[in-house]
Amino acid sequence: MSEQTPYEPPRVWTWDQSAEHKFANINRPIAGPTHDKDLPVGKHPMQLYSLATPNGVKATVMLEELLALGHEGAEYDAWLINIGEGEQFSSGFVAINPNSKIPALCDHSTEPPTRVFESGAILFYLAEKFGEFLPTEASARAECMSWLFWQMSSAAYLGGGFGHFYAYAPEKLEYPINRYAMEVKRQLDVLDRNLSARRYLCGEDYTIADIATVAWYGALVAGKLYDAAEFLDVGSYAHVNRWNDEIMARPAVERGRRVNRVWGEEDKQVAERHDASDIK
Repeated sequence: MSEQTPYEPPRVWTWDQSAEHKFANINRPIAGPTHDKDLPVGKHPMQLYSLATPNGVKATVMLEELLALGHEGAEYDAWLINIGEGEQFSSGFVAINPNSKIPALCDHSTEPPTRVFESGAILFYLAEKFGEFLPTEASARAECMSWLFWQMSSAAYLGGGFGHFYAYAPEKLEYPINRYAMEVKRQLDVLDRNLSARRYLCGEDYTIADIATVAWYGALVAGKLYDAAEFLDVGSYAHVNRWNDEIMARPAVERGRRVNRVWGEEDKQVAERHDASDIK
C-alpha cells in the first residue's frame, strides 16, 4: 500500500477555481455580488430572505413565536434563497447582507427600512423591538446574551468544522474529524451540565438563547444533522434531549421549522410563507 504524500502548504495560497466538490460553486475567497437581481418585497412589515438551515430556522421560529403572542407587526414574507444555486450572491441580497449568508431580514416598518443580517442579530433585533424572549433585568439579560453569543461562536465548530469534515469533505480524514468531534462533544457537555439544573438555558424562561441554540444542538441530538447521532453518542446527553423535546413541542417552533424548507417530507415543506394560511 502506498503512503499518501503529506500536503505541503504553498508559500502563498491561491484559489483553485477548477476544484470539484459539493460547495465548489458557492465557496470563493472574495465578497460582493456575482449577478444583478433585485429581491422581491411582499406586503408585510418583515421581509425575510432565507432557507431552513439551522441558522435560517432561528428567524422563522422567532417570527412565529411573536405572532403566537399577538404581535401583528411581526407579520412576515419569507422568500426562499437557494444557496446551492448561489442566490445569496445576487446584488439585492448582498445589499442586505454583505456577507452573503442566510438569513437576512429587512424591516419595512421603519423609514428607511432597516436591514439586519446574522441570525443572532436578527433574534436580538426582534426581541428588543417587540419586548419578548429577552430579559430586561441586568443579570438575567447578561446571562441570555452570554448564551446567545456562545451559540454563535460555537456553531462554527459544529457546522463548519465537524459537519464539514465528517459529512461533506471529499475524503474522511482522522485528525480533523477527531479534533472537531471532541470539541462538539465538549459543547454538548457544557449544555447538558447547564440544563441539568435549569429548564431552559437561562432558567425558567424560554429566550432567544434557546431559539438560537436548539436550532443546532437540538437538531444534533435529535439525529437531524450529519447522520452523526450514533457517532457522537448523543443519547448520553439526557438533559439536552429533554430540553430539545420540550421546545420542539411548541406549535410556533413546529411552524417556523417548516418555512423555507424544500427537502424531506413533503407535508413539512413550506417553500415560501406570505400568509399564515401557507402553513397548513
